[in-house]
Amino acid sequence: MPNYKHFLEMTDEVGMLQFSRQGKPDPRSGYTLDDNARALLVALFMGEDAYPYARRFLNYLALAQRPDGTWSNFLLDGKYISRFDSEDSIGRAIMACSAATRSNWPDLAAQASHLLLNNLPWVRFFSSPRAIAYTLVGLCKGKMPCTDKNLHELVTQLSNSLVGLYKKTRSRDWMWFEDYLTYCNAILPHALFSVYSLNGDKKCLKIAHESLSFLNGILFSKGYLNIIGNQGWYHRGGSLPSFDQQPVDAASIAFACWEAYQNLGKRDYVYIADLAHQWYRGHNIHGLSLVNEANGGCYDALNRDGVNLNQGAEAVLSLLLTDLLIDGSISQEFNAVKSS
Repeated sequence: MPNYKHFLEMTDEVGMLQFSRQGKPDPRSGYTLDDNARALLVALFMGEDAYPYARRFLNYLALAQRPDGTWSNFLLDGKYISRFDSEDSIGRAIMACSAATRSNWPDLAAQASHLLLNNLPWVRFFSSPRAIAYTLVGLCKGKMPCTDKNLHELVTQLSNSLVGLYKKTRSRDWMWFEDYLTYCNAILPHALFSVYSLNGDKKCLKIAHESLSFLNGILFSKGYLNIIGNQGWYHRGGSLPSFDQQPVDAASIAFACWEAYQNLGKRDYVYIADLAHQWYRGHNIHGLSLVNEANGGCYDALNRDGVNLNQGAEAVLSLLLTDLLIDGSISQEFNAVKSS
Protein backbone atom coordinates (compact mmCIF):
# COMPACT_ATOMS: atom_id res chain seq x y z
CA MET A 1 0.00 0.00 0.00
CA PRO A 2 1.17 3.56 -0.65
CA ASN A 3 3.00 5.34 2.17
CA TYR A 4 1.77 8.96 2.39
CA LYS A 5 4.05 10.21 5.17
CA HIS A 6 6.41 12.31 3.01
CA PHE A 7 3.55 13.47 0.81
CA LEU A 8 1.79 14.86 3.89
CA GLU A 9 5.01 16.36 5.28
CA MET A 10 5.50 18.22 1.98
CA THR A 11 2.03 19.75 2.31
CA ASP A 12 1.30 22.88 4.35
CA GLU A 13 -1.66 25.26 4.58
CA VAL A 14 -0.98 26.64 1.07
CA GLY A 15 -0.45 23.41 -0.84
CA MET A 16 2.39 21.07 -1.71
CA LEU A 17 5.93 22.44 -1.67
CA GLN A 18 8.07 21.97 -4.75
CA PHE A 19 11.38 20.64 -3.41
CA SER A 20 12.91 18.77 -0.51
CA ARG A 21 16.49 18.77 0.76
CA GLN A 22 16.89 15.03 1.11
CA GLY A 23 13.89 14.14 3.31
CA LYS A 24 13.28 17.65 4.67
CA PRO A 25 10.71 19.84 2.85
CA ASP A 26 12.19 23.14 1.61
CA PRO A 27 9.77 26.02 2.24
CA ARG A 28 11.97 28.33 0.13
CA SER A 29 11.30 26.25 -2.98
CA GLY A 30 7.77 27.59 -3.37
CA TYR A 31 4.79 25.90 -4.95
CA THR A 32 3.90 25.00 -8.53
CA LEU A 33 0.66 24.47 -10.39
CA ASP A 34 1.71 21.12 -11.84
CA ASP A 35 2.81 19.68 -8.48
CA ASN A 36 -0.45 20.69 -6.83
CA ALA A 37 -2.40 19.32 -9.80
CA ARG A 38 -0.70 15.94 -9.39
CA ALA A 39 -1.22 16.18 -5.62
CA LEU A 40 -4.93 16.67 -6.26
CA LEU A 41 -4.96 13.47 -8.34
CA VAL A 42 -3.32 11.56 -5.49
CA ALA A 43 -5.77 12.94 -2.91
CA LEU A 44 -8.78 12.04 -5.06
CA PHE A 45 -7.83 8.36 -4.83
CA MET A 46 -6.49 8.17 -1.27
CA GLY A 47 -9.87 7.50 0.30
CA GLU A 48 -12.64 9.32 2.15
CA ASP A 49 -10.29 10.72 4.82
CA ALA A 50 -8.35 12.64 2.16
CA TYR A 51 -11.07 15.26 1.57
CA PRO A 52 -9.19 18.07 3.43
CA TYR A 53 -6.14 17.50 1.22
CA ALA A 54 -8.12 17.31 -2.01
CA ARG A 55 -9.83 20.55 -0.96
CA ARG A 56 -6.48 22.21 -0.24
CA PHE A 57 -4.93 21.27 -3.58
CA LEU A 58 -8.02 22.30 -5.54
CA ASN A 59 -8.04 25.59 -3.65
CA TYR A 60 -4.45 26.10 -4.77
CA LEU A 61 -5.51 25.62 -8.38
CA ALA A 62 -8.38 28.06 -7.86
CA LEU A 63 -6.15 30.75 -6.36
CA ALA A 64 -3.59 30.29 -9.14
CA GLN A 65 -6.19 30.91 -11.84
CA ARG A 66 -6.27 34.50 -13.13
CA PRO A 67 -9.55 36.36 -13.79
CA ASP A 68 -9.22 35.63 -17.52
CA GLY A 69 -9.07 31.87 -16.86
CA THR A 70 -5.34 31.39 -17.48
CA TRP A 71 -3.15 29.87 -14.78
CA SER A 72 0.02 30.97 -12.99
CA ASN A 73 2.52 28.19 -12.33
CA PHE A 74 4.97 29.31 -9.63
CA LEU A 75 4.18 30.85 -6.23
CA LEU A 76 6.85 32.11 -3.83
CA ASP A 77 6.42 34.39 -0.82
CA GLY A 78 2.78 34.94 -1.72
CA LYS A 79 3.61 36.21 -5.22
CA TYR A 80 3.16 34.53 -8.58
CA ILE A 81 6.22 34.73 -10.83
CA SER A 82 5.08 34.71 -14.46
CA ARG A 83 8.40 33.76 -16.06
CA PHE A 84 7.87 30.17 -14.86
CA ASP A 85 4.45 29.81 -16.51
CA SER A 86 4.14 26.91 -18.93
CA GLU A 87 1.50 25.30 -21.12
CA ASP A 88 2.48 21.88 -19.76
CA SER A 89 1.60 22.85 -16.19
CA ILE A 90 -1.78 24.14 -17.38
CA GLY A 91 -2.38 20.87 -19.20
CA ARG A 92 -1.74 18.97 -15.98
CA ALA A 93 -4.12 21.29 -14.12
CA ILE A 94 -6.81 20.58 -16.72
CA MET A 95 -6.27 16.84 -16.37
CA ALA A 96 -6.49 17.02 -12.56
CA CYS A 97 -9.61 19.21 -12.59
CA SER A 98 -11.19 16.83 -15.10
CA ALA A 99 -10.59 13.93 -12.71
CA ALA A 100 -12.10 15.99 -9.90
CA THR A 101 -15.32 16.52 -11.91
CA ARG A 102 -15.98 12.81 -11.26
CA SER A 103 -15.30 13.11 -7.53
CA ASN A 104 -17.86 11.82 -5.02
CA TRP A 105 -17.41 15.14 -3.19
CA PRO A 106 -19.98 17.40 -4.91
CA ASP A 107 -18.36 20.68 -3.88
CA LEU A 108 -15.02 19.62 -5.37
CA ALA A 109 -16.67 18.44 -8.58
CA ALA A 110 -18.53 21.74 -8.93
CA GLN A 111 -15.45 23.88 -8.30
CA ALA A 112 -13.31 21.82 -10.68
CA SER A 113 -15.97 22.19 -13.37
CA HIS A 114 -15.96 25.96 -12.83
CA LEU A 115 -12.17 26.16 -13.17
CA LEU A 116 -12.32 24.16 -16.40
CA LEU A 117 -15.06 26.35 -17.82
CA ASN A 118 -12.87 29.40 -17.19
CA ASN A 119 -9.88 27.89 -18.98
CA LEU A 120 -11.35 25.93 -21.90
CA PRO A 121 -11.41 28.91 -24.32
CA TRP A 122 -7.61 29.03 -24.10
CA VAL A 123 -6.75 25.41 -24.85
CA ARG A 124 -7.31 25.82 -28.60
CA PHE A 125 -4.17 27.95 -28.68
CA PHE A 126 -1.80 25.43 -27.08
CA SER A 127 1.34 24.69 -29.08
CA SER A 128 3.12 22.32 -26.67
CA PRO A 129 2.44 18.68 -27.67
CA ARG A 130 2.45 17.60 -24.02
CA ALA A 131 0.05 20.34 -22.97
CA ILE A 132 -2.26 19.24 -25.78
CA ALA A 133 -1.93 15.63 -24.67
CA TYR A 134 -2.66 16.29 -20.98
CA THR A 135 -5.65 18.37 -22.03
CA LEU A 136 -6.96 15.62 -24.29
CA VAL A 137 -6.78 13.05 -21.50
CA GLY A 138 -8.77 15.44 -19.31
CA LEU A 139 -11.35 16.19 -22.00
CA CYS A 140 -11.88 12.51 -22.72
CA LYS A 141 -12.10 11.32 -19.12
CA GLY A 142 -13.87 14.09 -17.20
CA LYS A 143 -17.41 15.45 -17.04
CA MET A 144 -16.73 18.52 -19.10
CA PRO A 145 -18.70 21.75 -18.60
CA CYS A 146 -19.62 22.14 -22.27
CA THR A 147 -21.98 20.63 -24.82
CA ASP A 148 -21.16 17.31 -26.45
CA LYS A 149 -20.79 19.13 -29.77
CA ASN A 150 -18.25 21.59 -28.37
CA LEU A 151 -16.39 18.79 -26.61
CA HIS A 152 -16.05 16.71 -29.75
CA GLU A 153 -14.99 19.74 -31.79
CA LEU A 154 -12.28 20.58 -29.27
CA VAL A 155 -11.09 16.97 -29.03
CA THR A 156 -10.96 16.74 -32.83
CA GLN A 157 -8.98 19.96 -33.15
CA LEU A 158 -6.42 19.01 -30.50
CA SER A 159 -6.05 15.39 -31.62
CA ASN A 160 -5.58 16.55 -35.21
CA SER A 161 -2.67 18.65 -33.96
CA LEU A 162 -0.93 15.56 -32.55
CA VAL A 163 -1.78 13.51 -35.63
CA GLY A 164 -0.33 16.24 -37.83
CA LEU A 165 2.90 16.32 -35.85
CA TYR A 166 3.18 12.55 -36.11
CA LYS A 167 2.63 12.44 -39.86
CA LYS A 168 5.16 15.21 -40.39
CA THR A 169 7.91 13.50 -38.37
CA ARG A 170 7.27 9.76 -38.77
CA SER A 171 9.54 7.56 -40.86
CA ARG A 172 10.05 3.82 -41.12
CA ASP A 173 12.58 3.83 -38.28
CA TRP A 174 11.27 6.79 -36.24
CA MET A 175 7.62 6.48 -35.24
CA TRP A 176 7.24 9.56 -33.13
CA PHE A 177 5.74 13.07 -32.94
CA GLU A 178 9.01 15.00 -32.69
CA ASP A 179 12.63 14.57 -33.73
CA TYR A 180 13.60 13.86 -30.12
CA LEU A 181 12.41 12.06 -27.01
CA THR A 182 12.51 14.03 -23.79
CA TYR A 183 10.36 13.73 -20.64
CA CYS A 184 6.91 12.18 -20.10
CA ASN A 185 6.96 10.94 -23.68
CA ALA A 186 4.23 8.38 -23.11
CA ILE A 187 1.55 11.03 -22.53
CA LEU A 188 1.41 11.54 -26.32
CA PRO A 189 0.21 8.03 -27.28
CA HIS A 190 -1.76 7.95 -24.01
CA ALA A 191 -3.76 10.95 -25.21
CA LEU A 192 -4.58 9.39 -28.57
CA PHE A 193 -5.73 6.16 -26.92
CA SER A 194 -8.01 8.34 -24.77
CA VAL A 195 -9.39 10.03 -27.88
CA TYR A 196 -10.21 6.65 -29.38
CA SER A 197 -11.99 5.62 -26.18
CA LEU A 198 -14.18 8.73 -26.50
CA ASN A 199 -14.99 8.91 -30.20
CA GLY A 200 -13.72 5.71 -31.85
CA ASP A 201 -11.24 7.51 -34.12
CA LYS A 202 -9.28 4.56 -35.58
CA LYS A 203 -6.59 6.85 -36.97
CA CYS A 204 -5.80 7.95 -33.41
CA LEU A 205 -5.81 4.33 -32.26
CA LYS A 206 -3.36 3.29 -34.98
CA ILE A 207 -0.94 6.12 -34.21
CA ALA A 208 -1.24 5.55 -30.46
CA HIS A 209 -0.43 1.86 -30.83
CA GLU A 210 2.41 2.42 -33.28
CA SER A 211 4.07 5.23 -31.33
CA LEU A 212 3.77 3.50 -27.94
CA SER A 213 5.25 0.32 -29.42
CA PHE A 214 8.15 2.38 -30.77
CA LEU A 215 8.69 4.05 -27.38
CA ASN A 216 8.47 0.76 -25.46
CA GLY A 217 10.99 -0.80 -27.84
CA ILE A 218 13.47 1.86 -26.76
CA LEU A 219 12.67 1.98 -23.05
CA PHE A 220 12.46 -1.78 -22.37
CA SER A 221 15.12 -3.14 -24.71
CA LYS A 222 17.13 -4.44 -21.72
CA GLY A 223 14.21 -6.19 -20.07
CA TYR A 224 13.59 -3.41 -17.55
CA LEU A 225 12.59 0.22 -17.79
CA ASN A 226 15.60 2.28 -18.86
CA ILE A 227 14.37 5.88 -18.82
CA ILE A 228 15.82 8.40 -21.28
CA GLY A 229 18.26 10.58 -19.37
CA ASN A 230 17.79 14.34 -19.21
CA GLN A 231 21.47 15.04 -19.97
CA GLY A 232 20.86 15.92 -23.59
CA TRP A 233 17.76 13.74 -24.16
CA TYR A 234 17.52 11.37 -27.14
CA HIS A 235 17.69 13.02 -30.54
CA ARG A 236 16.89 11.26 -33.77
CA GLY A 237 20.07 9.69 -35.10
CA GLY A 238 21.90 10.34 -31.83
CA SER A 239 22.84 8.25 -28.83
CA LEU A 240 20.59 7.39 -25.91
CA PRO A 241 21.65 9.16 -22.67
CA SER A 242 21.33 6.96 -19.58
CA PHE A 243 21.24 9.70 -16.94
CA ASP A 244 19.65 11.36 -15.12
CA GLN A 245 16.53 9.19 -15.04
CA GLN A 246 13.50 10.86 -13.46
CA PRO A 247 10.62 9.16 -11.62
CA VAL A 248 7.92 11.07 -13.48
CA ASP A 249 8.72 9.06 -16.61
CA ALA A 250 8.01 5.73 -14.93
CA ALA A 251 4.55 6.96 -14.00
CA SER A 252 3.96 8.27 -17.51
CA ILE A 253 4.71 4.94 -19.20
CA ALA A 254 2.72 2.93 -16.63
CA PHE A 255 -0.42 4.99 -17.21
CA ALA A 256 -0.02 4.97 -20.99
CA CYS A 257 0.31 1.20 -21.03
CA TRP A 258 -2.75 0.79 -18.86
CA GLU A 259 -4.73 3.03 -21.24
CA ALA A 260 -3.42 0.93 -24.14
CA TYR A 261 -4.64 -2.23 -22.43
CA GLN A 262 -8.05 -0.67 -21.87
CA ASN A 263 -8.40 0.00 -25.59
CA LEU A 264 -6.61 -2.97 -27.15
CA GLY A 265 -7.06 -5.68 -24.53
CA LYS A 266 -3.47 -6.90 -24.94
CA ARG A 267 -2.15 -8.17 -21.60
CA ASP A 268 1.44 -7.41 -22.60
CA TYR A 269 0.65 -3.80 -21.76
CA VAL A 270 -0.25 -4.74 -18.19
CA TYR A 271 3.08 -6.55 -17.87
CA ILE A 272 4.94 -3.48 -19.19
CA ALA A 273 3.07 -1.16 -16.82
CA ASP A 274 4.10 -3.43 -13.95
CA LEU A 275 7.74 -3.30 -15.11
CA ALA A 276 7.53 0.50 -15.03
CA HIS A 277 6.25 0.28 -11.46
CA GLN A 278 9.13 -2.01 -10.50
CA TRP A 279 11.62 0.65 -11.70
CA TYR A 280 10.97 2.57 -8.46
CA ARG A 281 11.96 -0.37 -6.31
CA GLY A 282 15.16 -1.46 -7.97
CA HIS A 283 14.35 -3.05 -11.33
CA ASN A 284 16.45 -0.46 -13.14
CA ILE A 285 19.91 0.22 -14.58
CA HIS A 286 21.58 0.41 -11.14
CA GLY A 287 19.50 -2.18 -9.32
CA LEU A 288 18.76 0.48 -6.70
CA SER A 289 15.46 1.36 -5.07
CA LEU A 290 14.36 4.99 -5.26
CA VAL A 291 11.87 4.55 -2.43
CA ASN A 292 12.70 5.82 1.04
CA GLU A 293 10.93 3.13 3.01
CA ALA A 294 11.10 5.14 6.24
CA ASN A 295 9.03 8.09 5.05
CA GLY A 296 7.47 6.98 1.76
CA GLY A 297 9.49 9.53 -0.20
CA CYS A 298 10.96 8.96 -3.62
CA TYR A 299 14.45 10.02 -4.60
CA ASP A 300 14.56 12.63 -7.34
CA ALA A 301 16.57 10.69 -9.90
CA LEU A 302 18.87 7.87 -10.82
CA ASN A 303 22.18 9.49 -11.72
CA ARG A 304 25.51 8.16 -12.89
CA ASP A 305 26.73 7.56 -9.33
CA GLY A 306 23.53 6.16 -7.83
CA VAL A 307 20.54 8.17 -6.64
CA ASN A 308 19.84 11.85 -6.02
CA LEU A 309 18.85 11.78 -2.35
CA ASN A 310 16.56 14.81 -2.55
CA GLN A 311 12.87 13.85 -2.43
CA GLY A 312 10.85 16.55 -4.15
CA ALA A 313 7.15 16.74 -4.92
CA GLU A 314 7.31 15.50 -8.52
CA ALA A 315 9.14 12.32 -7.51
CA VAL A 316 6.91 11.29 -4.60
CA LEU A 317 3.74 12.16 -6.52
CA SER A 318 4.87 10.04 -9.46
CA LEU A 319 5.56 7.12 -7.13
CA LEU A 320 2.21 7.44 -5.36
CA LEU A 321 0.20 7.73 -8.56
CA THR A 322 1.88 4.62 -9.94
CA ASP A 323 1.35 2.76 -6.65
CA LEU A 324 -2.33 3.74 -6.75
CA LEU A 325 -2.65 2.48 -10.31
CA ILE A 326 -0.96 -0.85 -9.67
CA ASP A 327 -2.63 -1.64 -6.33
CA GLY A 328 -6.05 -0.97 -7.83
CA SER A 329 -7.14 2.25 -6.14
CA ILE A 330 -7.19 3.99 -9.52
CA SER A 331 -7.83 0.90 -11.61
CA GLN A 332 -9.80 -1.82 -9.86
CA GLU A 333 -8.96 -4.24 -12.68
CA PHE A 334 -5.17 -4.05 -12.67
CA ASN A 335 -4.31 -6.82 -10.22
CA ALA A 336 -7.03 -9.10 -11.60
CA VAL A 337 -5.63 -8.77 -15.11
CA LYS A 338 -2.01 -9.19 -13.96
CA SER A 339 -2.75 -12.38 -12.05
CA SER A 340 -5.04 -13.96 -14.63
